Amino acid sequence: MPYPDPFYPVVDSVAWVERLTKLGVGTIQLRAKELDDAGALQIVSDALAVTKGTGTKLVVNDYWRAAIVAGAEHLHLGQEDLAEADLGEIRKAKLTLGVSTHDDAELAAALAAKPDYVALGPIFFTTLKSMRFEPQGIPKITEWKKRIGTIPLVAIGGIKFEHAAEIFAAGADSIAVVSDVTQNADPDARVRQWLGLSAEAA
Repeated sequence: MPYPDPFYPVVDSVAWVERLTKLGVGTIQLRAKELDDAGALQIVSDALAVTKGTGTKLVVNDYWRAAIVAGAEHLHLGQEDLAEADLGEIRKAKLTLGVSTHDDAELAAALAAKPDYVALGPIFFTTLKSMRFEPQGIPKITEWKKRIGTIPLVAIGGIKFEHAAEIFAAGADSIAVVSDVTQNADPDARVRQWLGLSAEAA
């Protein structure tokens, strides 16, 4: 399977990880904010227990120490976390690394870390977190993909299923999805739609 998969949901609880794992999602990011070290280790360990023995890859957002201790295999860092993380320890633990980017300086910082994928966002306006950055727009995907070459590019930010074909066509290898799943009236049906499209994109 590719890493990350074309459909890449981002969720904030073990319950969501379990629900998506049962639906056959290949890559899930666990992004739970404001946890202390003990809380982070607990949620990462619990989520890994859910995905163990399945085809699902769990990506831990931010909590790199917890990821190492819990035996995770995949990590995603935002720029602030990247600046503070010990990349030597992360590599020694054989964690894959994805990095968020929003502008040229952040892309340079991300590429210096030799990431396994680069995320670009927000593609569209998003209400989920206050962003310092204006929406990037779809043409920026094409530009970023040219600049990073063979490194997988993940598009994130306000993306709905209806945008997917256009975003893949612009050069994205993967689409990270938050509200289109977690705030959907029928999340399971929506996930199945995305998985059907992912099979076509792969």
